[in-house]
Amino acid sequence: MTKTLVAINEWNRKDHYNFFSKFDEPFFGITVTIDCTVAYKKAKEQNTSFFLYYLYRALEAANQIENFKYRIIDDKVYLFDTINASPTISRPDNTFGFSFVNYNENEITFRNNALKVIKKVQESTSLFPGEDDKINVIHFSALPWLNFSSMSHARNYKYPDSCPKISFGKIITTDNTKTMSVSIHAHHGLVDGYHVGLFVDKFQALLNK
Repeated sequence: MTKTLVAINEWNRKDHYNFFSKFDEPFFGITVTIDCTVAYKKAKEQNTSFFLYYLYRALEAANQIENFKYRIIDDKVYLFDTINASPTISRPDNTFGFSFVNYNENEITFRNNALKVIKKVQESTSLFPGEDDKINVIHFSALPWLNFSSMSHARNYKYPDSCPKISFGKIITTDNTKTMSVSIHAHHGLVDGYHVGLFVDKFQALLNK
């Protein structure tokens, strides 16, 4: 877990960070629609989980954007070299558990590790069956039952959170085109709409490959 301390006074986001970090709710959220036609077809051809297929590409996209790798620790900003995944995992009894999955540039390695983590969570009854204190993560969740157009998250304002939250919705098929809602929430002291736009473009491009 390598990280670099950001020199706030020399940072071009100094004013943005100082302004938004004082908010009770510094997070903003945007919901977009992603075309997943190609990605869904390829996942099925590979006989792999579509969830893990798009989760890997979302994490790959986020790791290409510097602003998605900033985190706040003890009122200081750090830039992490790698960001990992903390997705919610559903269980057969309709509860869920939080998880931690390391990013790996090799998709097969990432997928195999993720499958082990998913099995562990699904066999547990704990909300936190794995590592729950990581900050170099993105909080991911999937809501395959809902075609949402907006989203909010439960937040503890006393907890100094700076991890982006990305949620995926139900797949909708229209005229042979498959689409999916994606919600991105991020700390405005670290991320702007421009950076969310970069993420969406990179994520879409990776899904189309």
